[in-house]
Amino acid sequence: MKLLDPAALDCLAALVDEGSFERAAHRLAITQSAVSQRLRALEMQMGQPLVVRSRPLRLTGPGQVLLRYARQLQALRSDVARDLGEHIDIEDRVPIAVNADSLATWVLPALQPLVDDGISLELIVDDQDFTHDWLREGRVLGCVSTLAEALRGCRVTPLCTMRYVAVASPAFVERMIGPRGLSHRHLAQVPFVVFNRKDDAQAQWVERALDLSSPRLLQRYVPSSEAYVQAVERGWGIGVAAWPLVRSRVESGRLQLLRPDVHVPVDLHWHQWKLADAVSAGTARPGLLDRIGAALAAGVPQEGPISMA
Repeated sequence: MKLLDPAALDCLAALVDEGSFERAAHRLAITQSAVSQRLRALEMQMGQPLVVRSRPLRLTGPGQVLLRYARQLQALRSDVARDLGEHIDIEDRVPIAVNADSLATWVLPALQPLVDDGISLELIVDDQDFTHDWLREGRVLGCVSTLAEALRGCRVTPLCTMRYVAVASPAFVERMIGPRGLSHRHLAQVPFVVFNRKDDAQAQWVERALDLSSPRLLQRYVPSSEAYVQAVERGWGIGVAAWPLVRSRVESGRLQLLRPDVHVPVDLHWHQWKLADAVSAGTARPGLLDRIGAALAAGVPQEGPISMA
């Protein structure tokens, strides 16, 4: 394969990130015509279309392959600039996908040293069962995922196990559940707060707590980790949330644990593309993705026991 124009690959990545030729041109500080010309030249070199000109723009299969290459090239470029002591271009952002609960609890403090070092991170949020799709499609260079097996061309590092517990406001428990606790008879009238339609933690918890298979639940959707906990505290329903998100509220009495003996374990792993080692040859400094993985592994939460106090 002939050498590919890095500027054309940057255009491809910008088109995916921005969703239009106009916004990609603005990001790259070139004309819209220049973006079109660079993409057309790349497609002619590959002999096939890379982008479906629709709204929103979509990549073809070959386009996804080249996007992965473009992302890796940007990360390697950042590594080279850092090792040479040069300024890192702000456009060489490093996109990684994380789940919302990790972002709301421990990811930001874990990544703070990299941000202080001038690394331009772009955090993409999705359910932990789906973040690896972003990696597979080449939209990100790494992801926090429940997937334990490494994708082709990637390597995986175990991070932690987050425990999801069922909580509700004391007033909600008194009004809707009663002193005997949650049982099968409650499921027809007791609502559960759900993050989004990908979220099945509530069904998993009910299966474990009540020994039910594929339970049907009344659901209220709140697609924000912080707002989710607030909704549960306001009495919107039962929530099944990561223990670090609700621990302080449980210990202060603002939320009440339902069945402290039951929780849903969610194992998290860090996936990253394998980049060439040549850039790091002769230096003890790890590559950028290795640094991100190490920072996340060092910053995972120490959850402590699940209890009322």
